[in-house]
Parts: sequence; C-alpha cells; structure tokens
Amino acid sequence: MSDAPTKQKLWGGRFTGKTDPLMHAFNQSLKYDQRMHAVDIRGSIAYAKSLTLVGILTNQEEAKMIEGLKAVGKEWEDGVFVPQEDDEDIHTANERRLSEIIGPLGGKLHTGRSRNDQVATDVRLWLLDEVKATESNLKALIRVLVERADNEKQYILPGYTHLQRGQPIRWAHLLLSYALSFRNDLDRLRQLVPRISVLPLGSGALAGNPFCVDRELLAKELGFQSVAENSLWGVADRDFIAEYLMWSSLVMVHMSKMAEDLIIYSTAEFGFVTLSDAYSTGSSMMPQKKNPDSLELLRGKAGRLFGNMAGFMMTLKGLPSTYNKDLQEDKEPLFDTVDNLSACLSIAEGVIATLTVHGEKMRAALTMDVLATDLADYLVRKGIPFRETHHVSGRAVALAEARQCQINQLTLADFKSLHKEFTEDIYKVFDFEASVERREAIGGTSKKMVERQIAVLRSALED
Repeated sequence: MSDAPTKQKLWGGRFTGKTDPLMHAFNQSLKYDQRMHAVDIRGSIAYAKSLTLVGILTNQEEAKMIEGLKAVGKEWEDGVFVPQEDDEDIHTANERRLSEIIGPLGGKLHTGRSRNDQVATDVRLWLLDEVKATESNLKALIRVLVERADNEKQYILPGYTHLQRGQPIRWAHLLLSYALSFRNDLDRLRQLVPRISVLPLGSGALAGNPFCVDRELLAKELGFQSVAENSLWGVADRDFIAEYLMWSSLVMVHMSKMAEDLIIYSTAEFGFVTLSDAYSTGSSMMPQKKNPDSLELLRGKAGRLFGNMAGFMMTLKGLPSTYNKDLQEDKEPLFDTVDNLSACLSIAEGVIATLTVHGEKMRAALTMDVLATDLADYLVRKGIPFRETHHVSGRAVALAEARQCQINQLTLADFKSLHKEFTEDIYKVFDFEASVERREAIGGTSKKMVERQIAVLRSALED
C-alpha cells in the first residue's frame, strides 16, 4: 500500500527530511506579507498574460487562470481566505489556493518566475500605492499650515535662537517655516517614485527569464516606469526601501521639531497656544493637567522610524549579491514605517487645524530688547558701520538693564551719551509691527513676504 501524497513546498523536491516546526514558523512571513495580497494577484495576472504571448499558456488557459486569480483576490477582499499551515508567504498562499480552484493548470503560473522576482515586484507595487496615499496626507498637512498662516498673519511673537528671544516675527512666518520643510519632503517623495517604479518581474531567480517574456509589456501592464536592466540587481535591490525609510525619518525629524516648538508654546509659562481636547490627555493623578500627548507621540515616533531605517541598513550592509533570505526583513520595518507615518501625518494635521492661538500672550512676551538689532540698524541707516552699531546697541541694552527699565524708556540724553547720531526719531524704532514690516527682502517676516511664501506653497500643492 503506497503512502498518501503529501503537500509539497514550492522548493520541496530537493529535500527528504521534515522541516523543524520552529524553523517553519521562523521562516514564515505570511502573517505580515499577506497585506500584499492584492498586488501579488495583479502581478500574477500580468505574468499569466506574458506566458500566453510566449506560448506557455493558451488563450483559454490564460482566461481560466485569470478568473481563478481574481477569485483568490475576492476571497482576500471578502475576508474569507483561509491560510494553510504550509503557506510560507503570500506568494505560496495565493498559488496554492489558485491550484485548488483551477486544478493542475495553476502549476504553470510559476514557469520562469521565482519568488525572488515576484516579491521584489510585489513590494514595489505595494509601496507605489502607499506613496500616493502618503503624498495626499503630506499635502493635507502643508495645506492646513498654509491656511492657518493666511488667516493669522496679524499675530506677532518673539522669534527664538538658542531658546532665547531674538527678534519679533509673525506667527504665520513660523507656521510657514514648518510648511516649507514639508514642501521639500514632498519634492523628495516625488523624486523617489521613479526609483521605486522599476519592474523586477522577469528577472527569474537571478539569471533572467528563459522563456523571453516581454518585460516591457509587463512594465506597461503593471504601470512601472522602467524595467530592471540587470537580473542580479533586479531581485536583490532594496535601495528603494532604504531610501523611503530615510525619507520618512527626515519627515519625522521635521515633524518632531514642530511638535517640540508647540509643546513649549503650550506650556503655562508661554501660553501661546492651547491644544484641542481631541489631541490632549489628562493625568491619572493631577486633575489640573492637560498633556500634549499627541505632540509628544509625534516626537517619539521620530525615534521609532529612524530605528526602522537604521536597523534595515544594518541588514543590507553585509549581504552578498542577489537574493538572500535576510531580505525578508525588509517588510516589517517598511510596513511599520508606512503605518506610523500615515498616522503621524493625520494627527499632525488635526493638531494644527484645531489649535487655539493666543495672540495677546504672544504680544505680551515681546519685550523691547528684541528690537536691539533694529536699534543697531537705525545707526546703520545713518552711515555707521554695523560692527560699531552692534556694540552701541549692546551698551544700550546693558544700560537699560542697569536702570531696570526697557530700552525705549531710556532718555534721548542716554542715547546721545552712547552715540551722537541718535536723535528724537529713535523712538520710532520701538514698534514691533514696524520691525517685522522692515523685513521685506524675500524670506522675511513682513506681511508681503509672508503672502509670497503662501503663494509659493499653494503653487507647490497644485503641481
């Protein structure tokens, strides 16, 4: 009596012994790569068409295979697909189920194809879809920053360097500084797309496809911009993932810096802004607390995403050429980064959209010493070298501190004792609105330049 037939793994013909159950679990990736089920079906449908063109499938076989693949995809969509114990990954699972539906014909699908070029194709297709969603979320964050800036140009607050008050700026100018960082991130994301949109399918395991499938037709069918020109590179390249992880890390650095500013400005000591209750939490012990947890989590997630990138770079750095199983470690950091970045962009958009701004608190934080540079510029306009006027202005600040008064409370005689060119019009310097309006060069904080920045950003969003 013969033994009953047993299920074979895709690679099982060479092996006679059983796989250690722990090794099977260690090797299996279906628990996380099943989220690529739709793109795996897309790639397989395109590949089936290419096999027909080279005579591996008849037109009738192709139609039956595509119908079966669509049925498998429908099971995933409806949540009724049942993974089996031997389904190592999404490719194995889909092919196994296809053969259950259409019979032995399903075994022809893998002709000339390897999981090496299949997984590389799937992850590129998946990421291209996610990049579109990421771009939309990033644009939404930029847009809310721009709209707030446009509506709140009237507020003036101290601008800080080293967390020390430096010069007066418009609140809108600060918001637009964040938006411009994100605009550059948007540019970089768009520049990344052509390097993701490269077709590996048809590279085989490593040496290329022996049935001369039309790879340019495959690229067109799947929407790729180009074809991997070298099969060794095609199955092994994960630079596009590393680059996306690097890009995400930089986005989160920008988001973390913005969050840090707003955390500081939301403290009782500053009181410039108040977070919406929707993006705050309380303390389990101190009833008066309103914690900016949304912003703190944005700041914390920056470390997490950087860690994903750094860890994956260490995975890549020692690999020999072509496909190695280490590359299975690409998906978890990528999926985690995509998920967390999407959430962070949406949370940041919500925080900015619902923020309450306290213009009077911002104005109250402005002290006359932030006009010390304007004081130096006053003398520059009278022909005095800036290095000399800087020194004079510093002495005025020191004198005011000694008198325990604001600079504008010094007498004209006090000013003349510091430099003979001071006249009665010196007191016109001490006007915060006038100070910001004097910054009319491109990039400045005057209303006109703020409006220019808004126009530049709106144009970028329309491109």
